[in-house]
Amino acid sequence: MIGFLKKISLLTVFLFSSIEVFGQEKTLDEKKAELLDFQSIRNILKNDSLEKIVEKKRKALANTVVKKEKKIEKSFLVPTEDEIWNFISEYWIVLNAQKLKWDFKKPHYGVVSHFEAFLEKMGFLEKKFKILILDTSLVTHFSLPANKNHSLFLLSLPFMRTLDLTKQEISVLLFEDFIRLNKGYFRDFVSLKEFKALLGSNFKKGKLKTESFFKVHKRFDQFIFNKGFSFQQQFLVTKEVARLLKGHPEYLSVYMNLLKKIDYLIKTRKEYKSYVNIYPSPELQLNWLKSENSKI
Repeated sequence: MIGFLKKISLLTVFLFSSIEVFGQEKTLDEKKAELLDFQSIRNILKNDSLEKIVEKKRKALANTVVKKEKKIEKSFLVPTEDEIWNFISEYWIVLNAQKLKWDFKKPHYGVVSHFEAFLEKMGFLEKKFKILILDTSLVTHFSLPANKNHSLFLLSLPFMRTLDLTKQEISVLLFEDFIRLNKGYFRDFVSLKEFKALLGSNFKKGKLKTESFFKVHKRFDQFIFNKGFSFQQQFLVTKEVARLLKGHPEYLSVYMNLLKKIDYLIKTRKEYKSYVNIYPSPELQLNWLKSENSKI
């Protein structure tokens, strides 16, 4: 504002001085003074432009600082419920590499493309998933929680080979795991209160409680290797799978044949006897399915 008044003042002085000497011969001193007035105006305008440039740069710098602060702030954020599970599950897989034996050269089975087509046929579109093949029978099959609209499946190669599973049977088996995952039984079991309280929080002013994540991984171990699903949970999963497969009788038939194969396996092979601790029980599942079919 002061700069602007100064400019007006100088212009006014110059204007009146010009009127006053109109029609008169200007002396050398007057001409010098006139030049000085022009120079002053030019300097004021120049300084005004520089101030605008400086202000523009100051604002740009301020925006850069704010963006940097936001970026730093974001780096201290714990992911939300929809974003954390890929990290939690994949880290558990890495920690259990020796048990799961996933690090080996695998042939191409064509399971991924077949299961993708199967899900679409069942009405589950644009679902992203990974299938990790294991060279162990310790975990026969399991679905781990992943980020929103994602799934992570574990599938045993010895289990598939022993049962001589077809692609259709593998897809139905994975579909059953997919339904279990969507029910949230496993995720609810491993999600301790202290862990859930951390999700979406900011630990910039404090220390991240990493022990909560380790406790979640211990719950992973407990459930996958020992506890497994309850009879009630298994019943609800079987009922839901049967309901969804009713519109495709050929797949419902595949489901029943698959359960017969598994039931025979766990009754005849010692290394698979603990299967019922995780998935109780194929024989009961078959009875439930027969009961459902008799109602149709």
